[in-house]
Amino acid sequence: MGGIRVVARIRPQQNSELEKDCIVSATGPDGDANSQPTVVRIPSFKNENEAFSFQFSSVYDQASTQQAIFDNEITPTIKHLFNGFDVTIFAYGVTGTGKTHTMRGGKSLAERGIIPRLLSSTYRRCRKIEKDSAGATSVGITLSYYEIYNDKVFDLLEAPEKRTMSGLHLRDNGGKTVVVGLTERPCESLKEFEKIYDEANVNRSTSATKLNAHSSRSHAILCFKVTMTTGDDVRVSTASAIDLAGSEDNRRTDNGKERLVESASINKSLFVLAKCVEAISQNQARIPYRESKMTRILSLGQNNGLTVMILNLAPSRSYHLDTISSLNFANRTKKIEIRELENEPITKGCSRAVPTSTGASMQRQPLRPLASTIHNTAMGTKASSKQEDKPAKMFSVYADRPRNPSMVPRDTTKRSSPLKRPSEAGPSAFNRPAKRRSPDRGHGEPSRAMSKEAIEDMIEKKVTDLLATRAMDHASAAPVPEISEEVQRRLELLEKKIDGHDDEREQGLTFLLMAKQHAARGENKSALRMFLLARDYFPDNAKLASKIERLQRKLQDQRRTGQGSAEPDKRMTNEESRRPDEKVMYSDDNNNNTRVRHDDRCANDDEYRAGLEGSSEDGYDSADSFRYRTKKAKGGKQAAANRIRREEDTGCPDSPRTKQLLSIINSREVERIRLLQGVGKKRAEAMVEALCGGEEGDGSCQVVVSSLAQLGNVRGISFKTVEKMRSGLVVS
Repeated sequence: MGGIRVVARIRPQQNSELEKDCIVSATGPDGDANSQPTVVRIPSFKNENEAFSFQFSSVYDQASTQQAIFDNEITPTIKHLFNGFDVTIFAYGVTGTGKTHTMRGGKSLAERGIIPRLLSSTYRRCRKIEKDSAGATSVGITLSYYEIYNDKVFDLLEAPEKRTMSGLHLRDNGGKTVVVGLTERPCESLKEFEKIYDEANVNRSTSATKLNAHSSRSHAILCFKVTMTTGDDVRVSTASAIDLAGSEDNRRTDNGKERLVESASINKSLFVLAKCVEAISQNQARIPYRESKMTRILSLGQNNGLTVMILNLAPSRSYHLDTISSLNFANRTKKIEIRELENEPITKGCSRAVPTSTGASMQRQPLRPLASTIHNTAMGTKASSKQEDKPAKMFSVYADRPRNPSMVPRDTTKRSSPLKRPSEAGPSAFNRPAKRRSPDRGHGEPSRAMSKEAIEDMIEKKVTDLLATRAMDHASAAPVPEISEEVQRRLELLEKKIDGHDDEREQGLTFLLMAKQHAARGENKSALRMFLLARDYFPDNAKLASKIERLQRKLQDQRRTGQGSAEPDKRMTNEESRRPDEKVMYSDDNNNNTRVRHDDRCANDDEYRAGLEGSSEDGYDSADSFRYRTKKAKGGKQAAANRIRREEDTGCPDSPRTKQLLSIINSREVERIRLLQGVGKKRAEAMVEALCGGEEGDGSCQVVVSSLAQLGNVRGISFKTVEKMRSGLVVS
């Protein structure tokens, strides 16, 4: 049994961090600065005078190099890898502490991380083993690289466009978690590995945050298998290098919408990892490995190999709480005990001999036969002896009347079950079971043969009874009464009306309604056109034909008298032509979502009156969605114009407010006009410009406004604005 080796590394300070904010230090076990540091010291968050100490296997300060960490911590594991042990190396820490730099490193030779150095040492040892064995041992390396992004597994050796939305699935195989469908590529040299590794890192999910310009948004797992073949023995060992994404505080990283989703997934997986470590340290029965795919793959405490954890720490005070949390997690992790078991070699060649069904020494237990099988076997053995004694076949008719039970003898002999295995093996050991006799056949009287005539009579009787039964069944069914054509037609019309399929009739009603509306507005030509379109849907309607003839005569009379050109077919949209005492009637048009106005001047029209009052007497149905009702005219611009015109038509002299308003307007002073109610500086300038422009646009300001109606007709001034300006004046 061995524990997880935990190594702490303190990253150097960044340019934006101050030296006085450095609170994490590495010291020796007794505070000796000359010995190898194994203790991390950090002050308490609540009390600066109190310090916490955490002891690990090794601690590397800010001046440590990539080569020193690899030589002291990773190089000893390579020997165990070639001895058949599995090796797992993973980096842990919050975001911005240098995990990816520790595992991957930079491009220069001195800045290379653990993964490139591990593969380089592995290839050198492969060549050494092959050279020392004089070719008797061959070593092959197979590479696979994948990431866990938003709790989904994606293959980094494939292009991103080939990914599926659900990712790859995990399965358990012999106590180990495997990724189904993962790509494995053989690598023959370090140069080939570097090419594949660089291309795969481009596919990894990275993004910039406030704390890290190249933050990893996923957990990356690099696995390479070392296969050593010596003769018929094959030994396979696996090394896994895991670069975990760091936990994030969204208040400090200032993440957006997409980054928040990634951060939630990362924090959840790391939280499940902490739960697993806590459950292992407390010896709980259930460890929640399956709550996250990352913990299921990492499987701390379940993998039978060497595990090295590299704890990355930030020295700055801004990471104080995160650093203490990481140190507590690492302190619990180092107490986990794992079994360091060597992988068993696999022997190639002939497999274990499998016994065949032939051979003299083959002892095989006979199968348990069923009752039918026993019966057939016993019958087969005696078939030849009974061939001559077999009687001729004859017809046997079983009577429907019940037999006397006393005539049927009962078999009182006890028979053994045919499914019970006898003491002796083999088919010959089974005795033939007694044949069960039919209850319909008695031994008291012999079976009598029937004559040909009796058989024919019986068949004829059965057929007659069957035909009579069928005839009675057909006769019991009540005949369906026939429906007349008129009733059938009405039913079809009713079904169409219920189902809403009477589209042609609805279209005809729409044309009729539009014709009535045109006629109410005095648009006789349009009304005639709509009536003609409706005639196609109601060809036999006499009232519709009379309306069409009446409209045609009316239009011909107008053309003769010359009024056809004087009466344009237009809508009455000018409210000034309507008298104040006129009533307005509106009708809702559901098809066009418009409201049509009918003046009382059209009330004398016989066609319109007939359409309103006699609609129920027409030969066609009226649409229920069209209703005629009266509405009061709303107060607006036209209402204001009508009030001003009625006031001037009375002939009364102008009021003091009106005189004062006209005086201010005719002064052409912007400062005075802008003080009026509802008028600002821009509107005042526009009014002065409109008044000075004149009708000829010569720029003269000789136009004098003498009435409110004239003022309301000026460009940019409405009658409603005139009323508002006049009502806002105060006359002393």
